[in-house]
Amino acid sequence: MINDFSPVLTAITPAQSQHRSQDSSALVIGVSSTDEGPVLLPNPLPDAGARALADSLEALGVTGAADEVVRIPGLDRLPFPLLVLTGVGRITGEPGAGVSHEALRRAAGAAVRQLSGTRSVTLGLPAETPELLAAVAEGAALAAYSFTAFRSADARQKAKNPVEGAAVVTSLKPKVTGPVLKRAAAVARAVRATRDLVNTPPSHLFPASFAEEVSQAMQPLAVKVTVWDERRLEKEGFGGLLNVGMGSSRPPRLVKLEYTPAKGARRAPHVALVGKGITFDSGGLSLKPPTSMTTMKSDMAGAATVASVVAAAAELELPVKVTGWLCMAENMPSATAQRPSDVITIYGGKTVEVMNTDAEGRLVLADGLVAATDETPDAVIDVATLTGAQMIALGSRTTGVLGTEALRDEIVSASDASGEAAWAMPIPENQRASLDSTIADISNVGDRFGGMLTAAAFLRDFVDAGRTPAEAKDAPTPWAHLDIAGPSFNDSGAYGYTPKDATGVMVRTLVTYLEGRAGQEGPK
Repeated sequence: MINDFSPVLTAITPAQSQHRSQDSSALVIGVSSTDEGPVLLPNPLPDAGARALADSLEALGVTGAADEVVRIPGLDRLPFPLLVLTGVGRITGEPGAGVSHEALRRAAGAAVRQLSGTRSVTLGLPAETPELLAAVAEGAALAAYSFTAFRSADARQKAKNPVEGAAVVTSLKPKVTGPVLKRAAAVARAVRATRDLVNTPPSHLFPASFAEEVSQAMQPLAVKVTVWDERRLEKEGFGGLLNVGMGSSRPPRLVKLEYTPAKGARRAPHVALVGKGITFDSGGLSLKPPTSMTTMKSDMAGAATVASVVAAAAELELPVKVTGWLCMAENMPSATAQRPSDVITIYGGKTVEVMNTDAEGRLVLADGLVAATDETPDAVIDVATLTGAQMIALGSRTTGVLGTEALRDEIVSASDASGEAAWAMPIPENQRASLDSTIADISNVGDRFGGMLTAAAFLRDFVDAGRTPAEAKDAPTPWAHLDIAGPSFNDSGAYGYTPKDATGVMVRTLVTYLEGRAGQEGPK
């Protein structure tokens, strides 16, 4: 179901922007909100036209607020029939100063999203540095998205198509703009692929079809794909995946993706990514209320994110080895489903008392974490729509990041750089104590207060669980856990470059993190 649509991103000079009528029907410029009223950001308009427009902003009802998009007829002698004013939000100081990269990304996205049905647009937002250009281009590419795979042919014909091409006005030279736009396009493709997978209904996306979809998507790339079916999972003892999936008629899968960069003089760092891939979560025998199931097709967003990040690393040819582990199962109630009070054995031998079958994501991740850390990567990061407690603690737009302190903080720094919201959270020792079981090594539920922290404490027990205690003590694997329960699915209105429904959150952060690791040599 992955959509191969990709808007064309180009860079043009200010002079070229005066001759785009045959290619582009709209010119987008930015407006900021200040104490003195709305102010135009630096733009390619002729001086006289810019002055006239600046004097008319308040009369047009323009405020410069974030996500505000106002369309007006093009100015005289301007070769664009439509002028689009997009708000960047409140700033202080000189016009154009103090505008964050994320504000520009969001402003470009808001304009492009609302210009669906327009074939091509020109973005006259500040783009005079590689970082500013990247923000504007990313915003445009991320916003040029729609998901119509399951609409009728008539409905698809009537729908407004996303913008097909975006030209960004900049004075940067082509040798600079080329790599910037290539990266922006690759990252946006990865985000859109994640959205497509998450938006696909569970009638069509289940473990076997999910595995096949990912395998096909990796064919053009230098990525090795290995798939464990239910027979191999049973033979090798992946008890988390098997027991979560045994209530469904559609058995689980484990997919391993391996991207290895071209051989060089240095030993490339190795990062393992583990993704929760519950293609539908009914809660199992610990059944969810009906209204809590309506967005549970998105419970595989972690696995979709991991697949897309591996693909992006391969497309960008990053000098980092990246291994993805996609833990896929469907959690359903039936006569064969696991029961509360069952004891299961995770890959590697640890036992878990299952006290709540709706705490299933941590069980499949446990299998993946043991398998991933058995290969002794330099870092392991899991991504999961794991707890409702994440949304209670951090809301619907901020990812919780937990784990080894240094790696946790590195991920948060990467999120800041990429424009995604994330927050470092602790794992207090009392949270682990609440998971003690009287009959197994650990229980899958504990203290419900601070449930995000408790879930992370559970996962931590399976990092290096397949290695000997001496090995794990001498060289513990740095680990981070990303809880994306809220940010992965936007069930309110679209904003900026973010559509309604699947968001593709954390793809940009993880690509940024991998790029940061690219300059770090792995152990000898």
